[in-house]
Amino acid sequence: MQQDKTARKQPRQAAAQAPDLLETTLRFAVINMPWIFFTLWLLYGMVPVLLLATLINHMITRLEMRP
Repeated sequence: MQQDKTARKQPRQAAAQAPDLLETTLRFAVINMPWIFFTLWLLYGMVPVLLLATLINHMITRLEMRP
């Protein structure tokens, strides 16, 4: 009976100890941004790449300003 109670608590503890994936997400973005920019540059030219970079910079700035 005691084992049954501890087995029920384990999923909750595992959910509470979920890893922080921010670093992984940032690395994924940094690795993928160059080929995305390069592909856009090849297909549409430099202007859309600069617009996308400006948009991403604006969104990062908005995230920094958020309380």
